[in-house]
Amino acid sequence: MHTDQAETLALQALAWLAANDELLPVFLGATGASLSDLSKAASDSAYLGSVLDFLLMDDAWILAFCESSGAQPTDIATARRALPGGEAVHWT
Repeated sequence: MHTDQAETLALQALAWLAANDELLPVFLGATGASLSDLSKAASDSAYLGSVLDFLLMDDAWILAFCESSGAQPTDIATARRALPGGEAVHWT
């Protein structure tokens, strides 16, 4: 997946989170962001990676987002790897 495709998917995920009254406060609490930070951060690839990191914490969140967006569940991890900080770490 190209970076621009990954950013687009992450922006869709951010919009989905922003529209989710139950999950948005959890996301904001986990990231320390405020509502006003969201629009500024939407242009930051690293921040968009953190949006996908958040979704990847719970299979139910991934499935709900995918149902809403038409994305495949595997697209989330693929997009995450294409954004800053998403490189696979090999400890051996």
